[in-house]
Amino acid sequence: MAIRHKVVLYNPAAVFHTMPLGLLAIGSNLDPARFDVRIIDARIEADPLDAVLRAIDGALCFGVTMLTGRPLGDALAMLRAVKRARPDLTTVAGGWHPSLFPVETLDEPSIDITVAGQGERTFAEIMDRLAEGDDVEGIAGVAYRDGDRVVRTKARHLESLDAFAPPNFDLIPVERYFELKGRRQLDYIGSIGCNFRCAFCADPFVYGRDWKATSASRMGVEIEALWRRYRFTDLNFQDETYFTHRHRVADICEEFLRRGLDFTWAGTMRADQGVRLPDEIWRLCVRSGLRRVLVGVETGSHEMMKRIKKDTTIDAILETAAKCRQHDVAVIFSFIVGFPEETEDQVEATLGLIKTLRAMSPKFETPLFYYKPYPGSALAAAVADQTPRTLDDWARFDYVAGPAGTWVPPHLYRRIERFKFYNKYAAGTAVTGQGAGRLLRRVARWRIDHDVYAAPVEKFLVQHLRPEPSLS
Repeated sequence: MAIRHKVVLYNPAAVFHTMPLGLLAIGSNLDPARFDVRIIDARIEADPLDAVLRAIDGALCFGVTMLTGRPLGDALAMLRAVKRARPDLTTVAGGWHPSLFPVETLDEPSIDITVAGQGERTFAEIMDRLAEGDDVEGIAGVAYRDGDRVVRTKARHLESLDAFAPPNFDLIPVERYFELKGRRQLDYIGSIGCNFRCAFCADPFVYGRDWKATSASRMGVEIEALWRRYRFTDLNFQDETYFTHRHRVADICEEFLRRGLDFTWAGTMRADQGVRLPDEIWRLCVRSGLRRVLVGVETGSHEMMKRIKKDTTIDAILETAAKCRQHDVAVIFSFIVGFPEETEDQVEATLGLIKTLRAMSPKFETPLFYYKPYPGSALAAAVADQTPRTLDDWARFDYVAGPAGTWVPPHLYRRIERFKFYNKYAAGTAVTGQGAGRLLRRVARWRIDHDVYAAPVEKFLVQHLRPEPSLS
């Protein structure tokens, strides 16, 4: 009888409850006759450390996904605890941070192997080698120690998602995620990578501006089976750029409608993709359940748009916004300020575009974030001396809700902070309750509309009574 090897995969603590799709992908592509995959998610475990230490007894491997920022700290703490308990156990780190720093991540003694980029094929080959008692020499897409030196193998090119087994949601407690989300929302990835070259983003570095996807016909089969089993009411596509090919989008919508699937869905869209999407496909998307798109605007400055190599225009953003309003589609328009060498006039242009978009529809949200020098991105080189150096330093680096870079003047930082607060509450999406909530919304809208941010008493009271957690 063949030995069935136990493989333990760990998702670190965070404040969001997106399903661990990366771990689900690599776990689903191991032969279930040979490997017993256990996914442990710190976000849903009462005692993650105890769960991991019990699970690694007799395990072949401990794998962890490492996202740059706060989740990195929990990943490191767990890896170190695992190595103390099982010094012989092979540990593998994948995800964004090892993809950006495959060699440097091995400075951490508790990590034996790193995986860069798409991990399904790479991790399966690693597990095959470990099961046979062999090393990982020659496996593409990895870095590992060989005595006193670190070996990095050749990069692995992206493969079509059709080449892999579909995600096996039996590996996670789906109903528990529904409970924590407060809705029956299923997360799903239908494509990987991005063809674009945004200078602030790590995608071009990690994926080489490549993009691969699951075919529309296969997605129809998979999603129908998942819907009939879990009866989710919303499907949340976690693709980097879901609307990359409009004909594929249309084909997926047709699959949903032909199969009689009843749920809403949300996906990511670039502004230029929205412009190129014909009205008949917009209508098809809405008929099939489209409720919201996420559009990364980043800046309202024409000059900054060129500098960050966004390869779109302000006019395209406004045209896509108009199309979303026409078809009654909600939008999250995300923005970034505080780029190195960004002028105050360029920041003001961004704040102005935020106000314009927010006024177009009550279904438009316009969250604002500070630029963070994600390693591997073209802009990060300009402030390389101000980025963390060690894994522990990166673990204290809040990519989502942290402060602006030191290159942003204090007076501009104060203005942006006040604008962020009142913009959030002016939209009404952050307000709960009745009388006090309505009053705060009216005050916030008045301040935003008149550009009055002096004496922000409301901001002080709300943040004192309800401090926000770190998001990364």
